[in-house]
Amino acid sequence: MNRQDNGDSPLLALAQDLVRRRSVTPDDGGCQAIVAERLRASGFTVESLDSGDVANLWCWRSWGEGPVFMFLGHTDVVPSGPAERWRHPPFDAVIADGYLHGRGSADMKGSVAAMVCALENIAQSAQSIAGTVGLLLTSDEEGDAILGVRHVVKIFKSRGQHVDFCLVGEPSSSLTLGDVVRIGRRGSLTATVDVRGVQGHVAYPDKAVNPIHAVLPILSELQQRNWDGDEPYPEFPPTSFQIANFNAGTGASNVIPGNARVQFNLRYSPRWNAQNLIDDIEALFLAAGVEAAFEWHRSGEPFHTSGGILRNAVRKILAKQCGITPEENTGGGTSDGRFIATMGAEIVELGPINSSIHQIDECVAVQDLLQLQHIYQHIARDCLSRNA
Repeated sequence: MNRQDNGDSPLLALAQDLVRRRSVTPDDGGCQAIVAERLRASGFTVESLDSGDVANLWCWRSWGEGPVFMFLGHTDVVPSGPAERWRHPPFDAVIADGYLHGRGSADMKGSVAAMVCALENIAQSAQSIAGTVGLLLTSDEEGDAILGVRHVVKIFKSRGQHVDFCLVGEPSSSLTLGDVVRIGRRGSLTATVDVRGVQGHVAYPDKAVNPIHAVLPILSELQQRNWDGDEPYPEFPPTSFQIANFNAGTGASNVIPGNARVQFNLRYSPRWNAQNLIDDIEALFLAAGVEAAFEWHRSGEPFHTSGGILRNAVRKILAKQCGITPEENTGGGTSDGRFIATMGAEIVELGPINSSIHQIDECVAVQDLLQLQHIYQHIARDCLSRNA
C-alpha cells in the first residue's frame, strides 16, 4: 500500500479518520462523534456519559434476553513528542509499507475501528445472537482515569446494569497478532510518605533525628519481602515493591534534614487488597517508632478471569483465525478493565502488537487490523450464540 491508499477498506478509512484527530488525553478530538454516527446508523442506541472535560460513549443493541457483551476502548492518546522525529507526521495517518502510522494507531484507535466494524457486521447478520452487544469508549484512559470508565461504572451500578463479558482492545500482542492476551492485571497502590525527624548539625547527631536513617531500614525490609509467600498466586507475577522517588536534605553537607519524602508503588496479586497493604505498611512504621504521614492512591484492585466462556471463546477464535494458542498472562500495567471487573464481568484484553506504543513512529500492521475485525466479531458471536 502506498502513502494514501486504504485499499477501499471501511475499517482502514475509519482508523485513519480517528488517528488524524489530535485527541491528546483527555481530549476526545471528535472521535466519539464519528463512532456514534456510524453505530447509530446500524441501529445501536447511543448515549453520551461525559463528565467534566472527559468524553464517554456507550453504544449498544439488544437481540432479546441474554448476556451482555461489551467491547471496551479509549479514544485519547499520549502526546506525540517532537513531530520532526517521526518518519511520517504523527497525526497524518499515513499508510505506507503495510503499516498505518500515527499516534494512537496501535494504542488504541486501530482496535476501536476494528470493534466498530465488527459491531456493524454483527448488526447486519444477528440471527444467531441472543443478548446485548455494545461498545464503551472513554477519553480518560491515558490520563487520570477518574472521569472515564470509573465514572461510567458508577452510573451502570446505580441503574442495576450488568456486564457479563468485556473484551478490552488494548495492544496485548508481542510478536504476532494474538500471541499474548491478558486475563487479568495486578492491583496498583502508590504511597507518598512524609517522614518527620529533627533537624540538626551533623556533628551532633544526638541532638537530632535523621529521617533518612529512620526510614531506610523499613524500605529495605519492604523491598526484600516475599509478599506472596512460597506459592505465588496462580497466573500472576509476584507482588512487587518499587521506590519511585526519594527526597531529603537541605542542600548543605553539614545539616541533618528535618524531614524526608519517599514515594513507592506496589503491584499486587489477588492475594492482597489495598487496605490490607496499607494496614500492614503503616503498622511497620509504627512498630519502628518512625513518625510519618501517609497519602495513599489506589489505581485499582487486581482482577482475574480464571476461566469461563469468554476466555474459552478467545482461545477458540484465535486458533481458528490465527492458528495459534495464545499465552494467557496478567503482566503489564493497569487497564480500564479493572473498573468493569468490579461488575463481575469476565475480562480479556486482546489487541495489536504493542512494540511501538507511546513511542516515536507508533504504527500498526494493516493486515493485523483487518484480521482483528474478524477476530472481535467471532468472539462476540461465540459468547452470545443462541446455541451456547
